Amino acid sequence: MRHTFAALLLALVSALFGHAQEAVPIFKSQAVNALVWGEDKFLGVVSSSIRDPITNNEIRKLNHGDIEVSSKAGFERAKSGEAGELLSFTTTIVNNTESALSVRQGGASVDGRLITPIPLVPTRKGLGKKERENVWEFPGLDCFSSGFLPNGTLLPQNDSSKALTVNPKAALTVSFVMKDPRYSPIQCSAEGCYPKGTIRFFVRVNTTDFVFAYPGSAMVYCGR
Repeated sequence: MRHTFAALLLALVSALFGHAQEAVPIFKSQAVNALVWGEDKFLGVVSSSIRDPITNNEIRKLNHGDIEVSSKAGFERAKSGEAGELLSFTTTIVNNTESALSVRQGGASVDGRLITPIPLVPTRKGLGKKERENVWEFPGLDCFSSGFLPNGTLLPQNDSSKALTVNPKAALTVSFVMKDPRYSPIQCSAEGCYPKGTIRFFVRVNTTDFVFAYPGSAMVYCGR
C-alpha cells in the first residue's frame, strides 16, 4: 500500500511539473508580445497616468526599459450623414534606446469586436468616386480641428507591414481614428454621455504591442 501511494504521489508531481513547464513558454511569449496598461505583472513594465496641464485630460503611460508610450483617447459624432461615433487615439513613442524603433498600425476592440483604423486623407479632391466613398477627410473631424489629435503624423492605413521610424533619443506622435461598430454606442447619465463599455487599442513598437484600455467614461469628448 505504501509503495502504491508513493508511486501515485510521484506521478502527480511529475504531471504538475510537466504541465508547468509546458505553460511557461506561452506565458513568456505573451509577456514579450503585449504589454497592457494597468497590468504591471512583468519586470521592467510601469503603468502611470498624468493630467495635461492645459486641458486636464488624462494621459496614460507605459514604460518598458528605455521605451515610453503615452496615449490619449477621445470620441466624436460621425459626420457627413454617417450614424454612430468615431473613436480617436493618439500615442507618443519616446525612444531612449541607442537603436531605431519601428511603429506599425494599431488596432482596437469594442465589446470583443476587433476594428481597424479608417482611411484618412487631407482631402478627397482628385480621388475617384469609389475612392471618395471609402476615405475620410481628417481636417474636417473635430478631434483634429480642436487640437486633441495632432495633424502631423498618421499611421499607414490598412497595411500593418508598413512602419514609421523613431530614431534613437527621439520621439514620434501618431494618431488614428476608428468607427465604433455598435448600433447604439453611447450611454448618457448625470455625468454626461460617453461610449459604453471598455475600448482597448494598441500600437505596435518593433514586435511588442503596447495596449491601453479605456472605460468609455474616461474618454474625452472632442466634438463640437
